[in-house]
Amino acid sequence: MSETTPLLALPLLAAAQAQKHVTHNEALVLLDAATQLAVLDRTRAAPPATPLPGDRHIVAAGASGAWAGRAGDIALYDSGWRFLTPRAGWRAYVAGEARSLLFDGVAWREALAFTPSGATATLRTVEEEVNLAGAFVASTLLVPNRAICLAVASRTVTAVTGATSYEVGISGETSKFGGLLSIAAGASNIGVIGPQAFYADTPLRVTAVGGSFTGGRVRLVLSFLAFTL
Repeated sequence: MSETTPLLALPLLAAAQAQKHVTHNEALVLLDAATQLAVLDRTRAAPPATPLPGDRHIVAAGASGAWAGRAGDIALYDSGWRFLTPRAGWRAYVAGEARSLLFDGVAWREALAFTPSGATATLRTVEEEVNLAGAFVASTLLVPNRAICLAVASRTVTAVTGATSYEVGISGETSKFGGLLSIAAGASNIGVIGPQAFYADTPLRVTAVGGSFTGGRVRLVLSFLAFTL
């Protein structure tokens, strides 16, 4: 009989084994790491300097030090580093990105669907807070080329000054995702549109109404479908 389980490689007790608790506890630690899998991040190629017991990471490409050769694996800290090798179908929540990933047998993906050759369809939501000044502010948030935009939500984080209201949209369609929006702190809007394809990287824009911005801060949240070959 194998000394480990076939899927999670948990150590098995042997007949008449001494110190069975050591093997049993080892299996529990690995099972604890794999169940309800959530990692801190997936961008580290080297271990953090001061890890805490229970910390988990997806090891990034080019791993070095104690993580050398473990790219794509789950690194678990428990008085030392242990590793779990994912299998196709594993899911992990990345706390640092508030995003769920799926392991396809080769790599971790954030796709809703994908093909064996790597083509993907992915639902993405990204956000940015914009400081307001002047007639309009172009956000660094872009509706990507060949993406389908679904919605842009906005929230007035800090009360807007200098304008009586504002619009959220893009160049040429400044109120596409909302017009006459409130300048009061806490005001919000969800600008849902019919799914629309974009064929160039298109920045979001916050435009002043009734005067130019002299202050204020707005949070934008962009939701879109992205595709890869």
